[in-house]
Amino acid sequence: MDFAAIDRQIHALEECIEHTVPVGADERLSVGVDLGTAYIVVVVLNSLKQPVACAMEFAQVIRDGLVVDYIGATRIVRKLVGQLEQRLGRTLQHAAIAVPPGTGVKDCATHTHVVEGAGLEVVSVLDEPTAANAVLGVSNGVIVDIGGGTTGLSVLEDGQVAYVADEATGGNHVSLVISGSYGIPFEEAEVLKKQPDRQRDVLVVVRPVIQKMASIINKHIQGRDIAGIYLVGGTCCLRGMEDVIAADTGKPVYKPANPFLVTPLGIALNCHP
Repeated sequence: MDFAAIDRQIHALEECIEHTVPVGADERLSVGVDLGTAYIVVVVLNSLKQPVACAMEFAQVIRDGLVVDYIGATRIVRKLVGQLEQRLGRTLQHAAIAVPPGTGVKDCATHTHVVEGAGLEVVSVLDEPTAANAVLGVSNGVIVDIGGGTTGLSVLEDGQVAYVADEATGGNHVSLVISGSYGIPFEEAEVLKKQPDRQRDVLVVVRPVIQKMASIINKHIQGRDIAGIYLVGGTCCLRGMEDVIAADTGKPVYKPANPFLVTPLGIALNCHP
């Protein structure tokens, strides 16, 4: 796996948060909408599947992969889509979305209604780790997507999804532990865990939560010949957590330089009007 190429691709997407890449008036655009527990992210790709624009907003409208504030979620997606359309000078029409593995049909439909309520036609719905694999290209191994609310995983065998699972442990649980340990509000804990100079201390405090995530992975890969574990999702930005998971699973663990944007990019790559 060429992690250098993956990191370049993600870096190009990072650049598009502030700097929009011009697109043609009739160019086919692909849109990915990631309805996350902590952030809603919208990614736009050009006809060559290269990032051209990205917008995101912190939100608490999704809980454990389920929409708990339909109106709020729709409002945020509509706002982000409007911003991107203004930046690109184009109307966005089609989008792909992703949900945690094992999400029921009714809950998938709710995610779809949120995005379509914002004016986009949903043309593809997939699970989050599988979306991430559009970027990673894992043939044999397990992709673990740790977001704000859940730890989802997809086991890949010979390039095909052999098994998916999802459990409710994620970044929110990390923030709750930080909040309790430091005696600060949840919102301050969310900020604290992202500060690079505090992450070593934070890792010590939240190690039991990371070990819980490792136990989830162990449970679902038991009896399988797993070549490696690939981490994506915002929670995996915590420096050093990959070492904890490697120690507890006994498997090689890999993650890109910025695991947060892997899944949103992968969702957009799966948009096929």
